[in-house]
Formats: sequence, structure tokens, C-alpha cells
Amino acid sequence: MEKLNGETLNIVNENIEKLKQLFPEAFREGKIDFETLKAELGERVENAEERYSFNWNGKAAARRIAQTPSTGTLRPCPAESVDWDTTQNLFLEGDNLEVLKLLQKSYHAKVKMIYIDPPYNTGKEFIYPDNFHDNLDTYLQYTGQKDAEGKKFGTNAETSGRYHTNWLNMMYPRLKLARNLLRDDGVIFISIDDNEVHNLRKMCDEIFGEENFIANIAWKHTQQSKNDEPYFSRQYNAILTYKKSNVLSKLRFPRSEQDNINYSNPDNDPNGDWRSGDVRSPSYRETLRFNIKTPSGKLIPPPENGWRWSEDEIKKKILSGEILFNSDETKIIRKIYLKNQDGRTPENVWIGEDFGTTRIANTEIKEIFEDSSIFDTPKPTQLVKKMCQLFKDDKEYICLDFFAGSATTAHAVMKLNAENGGNRRCISVQLPEPTDEKSEAYKAGYKTIAEISKERIRRAAKRIAEDNPEYKGDLGFKVFKLDSSNIKSWDADFANVEQSLLDAVDNIKSDRTSEDLLYEILLKYGLDLTLPIETRDVGGKRAYILGYGALIICLDDDVTLDTVSAIAALKQEFNSDITRVVFKDGGFANDVVKTNAIQMLKQHGIDDVKSV
Repeated sequence: MEKLNGETLNIVNENIEKLKQLFPEAFREGKIDFETLKAELGERVENAEERYSFNWNGKAAARRIAQTPSTGTLRPCPAESVDWDTTQNLFLEGDNLEVLKLLQKSYHAKVKMIYIDPPYNTGKEFIYPDNFHDNLDTYLQYTGQKDAEGKKFGTNAETSGRYHTNWLNMMYPRLKLARNLLRDDGVIFISIDDNEVHNLRKMCDEIFGEENFIANIAWKHTQQSKNDEPYFSRQYNAILTYKKSNVLSKLRFPRSEQDNINYSNPDNDPNGDWRSGDVRSPSYRETLRFNIKTPSGKLIPPPENGWRWSEDEIKKKILSGEILFNSDETKIIRKIYLKNQDGRTPENVWIGEDFGTTRIANTEIKEIFEDSSIFDTPKPTQLVKKMCQLFKDDKEYICLDFFAGSATTAHAVMKLNAENGGNRRCISVQLPEPTDEKSEAYKAGYKTIAEISKERIRRAAKRIAEDNPEYKGDLGFKVFKLDSSNIKSWDADFANVEQSLLDAVDNIKSDRTSEDLLYEILLKYGLDLTLPIETRDVGGKRAYILGYGALIICLDDDVTLDTVSAIAALKQEFNSDITRVVFKDGGFANDVVKTNAIQMLKQHGIDDVKSV
């Protein structure tokens, strides 16, 4: 019986397979022949020693860590969740680098929007120094899940000789992994200040492609001038915005009454409300400089730069009524119809209450927690809602925030769904960073930032339900926590060979439940963590059924052929085209049952049988 692969998606192998599809002739006995590959790429290959590039100490290692699979898992925590059985939202507690790796199979190319508000590298707190060899091990020590010699995440002081380097090494692998999760029509928004905006822009140009840069949005986060600043009062932050690919055609805000205030229909045009528009070419075009003849034969000379359209196009517009003339036929009028307006083009300067400010964000925190000092520098929900609204006609997609902080993104998504009947989902990721023992958050009982995040979502959901009694949408979230795999790894301990052999037989950790193992299997198969799961009694044992019989998992001990027969019968009951079955490797009553189980399932058309 084949063992289920315990690793997350191997990004290097995936990239090699894609390269094989494009350039099969560049492979020799499974290896890449770079000379052949360069020949295939022709003049696109850069061989010059001096060329434009963006490098720093540790970049190669940062790239490698993004490609290294994780051996961890996400353990379910129903007790900390809301509406566990029905919600489609996720809160994942753990180091976001490891969590992003674990999501690579299940959420590859499924996320429409990412918004992150990462550390701004201000020379103070900096809690993501990755150990390139054992990042999961470092995290387990940091969170007290594993004994250690005081290994702690540290700060990144401005006096450090690797001040910018440390920040770049932290961000690079996370953004590489995040790109994999974006849909082809997906967009990422990244808040940043002046300390690293220049480096972030170069890094994102490399990861997402310069051609996929959309905007550097200036968000005015405060209306108050800061007189203690030595030179300029800093009143805006940047929001760098990139698309995944050219599949994304436009971003548009929904139109408001204010946007439509200049549209009317004074002449009862059957095409509806309209406003007058410019007929002049924005730049000089000699071919567009010609006289326009009116219906009565008068000639209207061209403007300085010429007309906006060719002579044939203008004749068509005159016939359709889109272009008309004033009463004495001395001026040309262009109609821009409201019905043809596809939303409103966003500006790259975001100011005002529609986009929120830090003061508004603090007020939101105070209203929820009755104390504005629970969390420093939160973002306002209006800001994230406006990002979500840029996908004007799409109200059903996944948002991801892997620096969740005070959980503004999750709050904003639920709030917007309640306002316009959307079905957006949110995945929040937050490190359980300890709060300062002197802080108001700690005194209020919140020992980590993740605890603040989860409580914010709970309280925000309750308030949304109270404010919108008729709303029946999703206001819950499933909590999972990063941990080492539920499956013991084979590690030959020659000082204790007997125990090593026993572990090879009974390979599930003693402190783990069937539910823990169940969700690790979902991650390995690349299935959504919020899929509905039906529990059935099959031959006296418990089976988990997903996808209407597409996947059947039985993790009980002492499985007999009666259970195997009952599982085989489910194939006929659900009549699924594909049925995959997973058992616990040591869960069979004996080796005979294990051998016969495979044959029995094959006889019923089930060939994909694996064990963990």
C-alpha cells in the first residue's frame, strides 16, 4: 500500500515540470541542459557581467527557503473557532512562512486578493528572522512547544549592519509563496512606509514582474500635522499594488450617486442619462485635423491637436446620435452615456472618510474592545473594503492577509459582505507574538497578538449580526495552529534502535487525534480546509467522507474486512467517478487484512488506496 507523501508542494519540481512542457529538448536524462535552453531563448539571454539587478546578502538563501517544502501541519482548534461546521473563513496561527508553504497545494492559484501590512522596519520590533535550515523547529521553540536553549526571535535595530538585508530576507520568500496562491486575475496590496518602499518596489518588480505593477497608492492615514517631525510631517503611507498577470483587465470602484451627479437626459435620449465629453485629441495628430461637415453643410474646423477620432468614426457617431451639434451648428457635442460606464476608475491618492484614517481605525478598536490601546497602528476597515470593492462585479472570492495583526482584513470582509450580500472568504495568518507584559493588551488577558486577532473577529462578527439582523451570511472562522507533523519521521536513533523500530510501526504521535491527522491529509491532497466533511459508521469504524465520496478516510485501529467492504459499498452509493481511500498504516487488524483490503477495493473500482 503506497504511503501518502508527507511533504507540502515541492515548488522546484513543479517549476521543472512546467519547463519540460515548454522546452522538452533542453532536458537530458532528467537534467537541464542550460546551453540548449539558452539557445532556445535566443537573444533573450543576458550574458553581460554588468547589468541591472537587485541583490543583497542572503538573497539566494531566501530564494531557497521559499522552495523548501514544510514538514509541519495545521492542527484544528474547534474550541477557539466560531461556526466550525459551516464557516468558510480561516484563522491560521503560526509563522506565516511555514503556513504559506502548507497552503501551496490547497490554495494554489485560488486567492483573488491579498492585503498585507508587514513590519515597516522602523528599527524596533522585528520578529521574523528565519533560520534557513529549521524554520519550523525555530518556531516550535519560540512558542514553547519544544524545549530549547532560549532561542528567541529578535529585533532589527537601525544600527545593525544588515538592517535592510534582514528585512529583505524576511519578505522575499513570503512574497514568492504568496504569488503562487494568487489567481491569474489576482491582485496584491502591500502597505509600507518610506523606510523600505524603494526596496519593496524592486523586490516586487522581480517577483511579480515590472509589467504587472499597477500603482503606488498614496493613502493619507492622518489629517493631523506632526509638529515633532524635524523636516516634514509624514501623513501618508504607500500601498504598492501588483497584479498576477494580464488576465486582470481593469480595476473599478462601483459608481455612487456622487459619481453620477453630472449625468442627465434633457433631450429624452432613448439611451438614457448622459453627460457631454471632450472631442479633442489629447496629443497632436496631423491625420485627425480635418473639417467636420454638419447636417446643414456648415464646416467646423478642427481643434489645435485634431479630433479624438478618425473622419469615418465621427460620421458613424453623428449617425448614431452620440455626436450632435448645438442649435446654430457651430459647436460639436459628444454624449457619454451612463449605461456604458463600467464603474469608476480609481485614483492613486486615497484621502478622506471613504478610505479611513489611523484615528478612525483606533476608534474602531476602542468600540470593539472598549480600549484603543489594545493594539498599536491598526488599519481602518474602510481601507480594506475599498480594496475589495475594486473587483466591482465579483463578490465571491478569497482574500488573504498573512500579517493579520488586529484582523482588520477579516473584519472588513465580513462587514462588506453584510452590506452588499457578498460571499467573500477570508484567510488570516498571524504569528502568536507575545504582547509586552506592561501593555494594556497583556493586562486585559491577551498574551499574544493572535489572541487579539481572534477576539477582534469574534466581537466584530457579533456586532455585524446585531447591526444587520436579516443578514444570514458567514460570520464564523475556523482556527488552525501550526505544529510539527502528526506523523513521526523515520530518524534512526542507534542509541535506541528498539524505540525507532516501534515508531516505524506505530507512526502517529501519541498526543494527536484523528481530526489532527484528517486535516493534515487534506493539506497533502491539496483540498480546501473548509470542505464539508461527513462522518459515517462503516463496519463499526468511523470514516470521513469528502466530496460526495471522492475521498474516504478511515483512521481507526483494528480495521477488518467488514469495514473495508462497507467502504467499498460507498463507491456504489455515491456513484463518484473517482474514489480515493486513506487508512492509517498501522490501523489494520493484521497484515492479511491489509493485503486483502487492497484487492477488495480494486474489485470495486477503487485503485487509489494510500496509508499514512
